[in-house]
Amino acid sequence: MEVHVVEPKLDERIFGVNARPHLLHQAVVMQLRNRRAGTAATKSKGFVRGGGKKPWRQKGTGRARSGSIRSPIWVGGGTIFGPQPRDYSFRMPRKARREALLSALSLKNQEGKLIVLDKLELEEAKTKLMANALAELKIQSALVVVSQADAKIERAARNLPKIKVLRVEGLNVYDLLRYDHLILMEGALKLLEERLAS
Repeated sequence: MEVHVVEPKLDERIFGVNARPHLLHQAVVMQLRNRRAGTAATKSKGFVRGGGKKPWRQKGTGRARSGSIRSPIWVGGGTIFGPQPRDYSFRMPRKARREALLSALSLKNQEGKLIVLDKLELEEAKTKLMANALAELKIQSALVVVSQADAKIERAARNLPKIKVLRVEGLNVYDLLRYDHLILMEGALKLLEERLAS
């Protein structure tokens, strides 16, 4: 098991911008809302089974007039103004999404919670080896960003509750804020700078 920390010169355009809290908030809300299934549904009186016949005649019984046993005021009746399937998702403008990502990356750098590794090599895809590697770095909660698929690291981290492994393409604001530290592989850092510096 090898862990090598490096201290590269970070691009100020990516890791040195002023954090914009309102964009971070908006990005997190967007991600969480986009995950919602929006499938909650209730039946109004038109959709509840039964109730086709008028329970009693309109006049002359002394009781309140009633048209259906599936009326919302009856037991077993429909629901008034209940939730219906809907789409909660929305999209932020592309520039705003980019600014939010830069803000999150800069925040990690400013807080001293950004670690760049030259390599993180595990002999086997074992959770214990990954836990030991992170203990060596004195880290309990981290987002690990790799440049390409690494089955050993991904499988070794899968059972650690406060660790998540992502590829560069999947880097997002919610995960950056959710975990205490950001661990970037050197290759992932180069790809990230190529993608965001333009």
